[in-house]
Amino acid sequence: MKKIRVFISGQKYFGEQVFSLCNRLDFVEIVGVCSPLDDKYVTKMAHTFGIRHVPAGTLTADTFPDNVDIGITAHSFDYIGKKTRYKAKIGWIGYHPSLLPRHRGRSSIEWAIRMRDPITGGSVFWLNDGIDRGDIAYQDFCFIDPKMYAMDSRKAARLLWEHELQSMGLRLIEKALFDISNGIIIKKPQKKEFSTFEPNTDVKDVYKPDLLMIERYGSPST
Repeated sequence: MKKIRVFISGQKYFGEQVFSLCNRLDFVEIVGVCSPLDDKYVTKMAHTFGIRHVPAGTLTADTFPDNVDIGITAHSFDYIGKKTRYKAKIGWIGYHPSLLPRHRGRSSIEWAIRMRDPITGGSVFWLNDGIDRGDIAYQDFCFIDPKMYAMDSRKAARLLWEHELQSMGLRLIEKALFDISNGIIIKKPQKKEFSTFEPNTDVKDVYKPDLLMIERYGSPST
């Protein structure tokens, strides 16, 4: 097993959990993080453990440390540019809470619920130039309780994240790091014919005709 040097770009509780995961794995060395200055999770952890910190919005190939094996995004909204991605020796991985290529975009959990998907899941994938379009490394799935369809979609999405998808992401990232440290690199291209991309639900006047049909007529199972 080879020791791997990791850089984390993230924030909030999930970013902190990924930091803690990497910090407890004896074959992983965290060499830097990128997070907002006012973040109380990842930024605080970096200062606590004396890890190099790059403020969110300033991560470039020049501010990215040398000799990094793997970059990880963990609840990061910073775009990782091509030069920065290529500077990591092996590449960058991220976790997306959907079964990619379905539900690309920032509101993936909420759309899975609003569109009455019976199953969703999580994907660890390799970052590229596109949004959630990189090759898949690992995936897992979970069922969506039909009771969630009648709930406020944001509340339901939060529950699904907290009870299923967050821990799933940590398991998949740990699996990826373990395999990478053993020289196992898995990359499976996404099947474009099954891809969907939904808009951020925080944006006003979200327009998605197929969703309107579901809400008006109900899904086949209702």
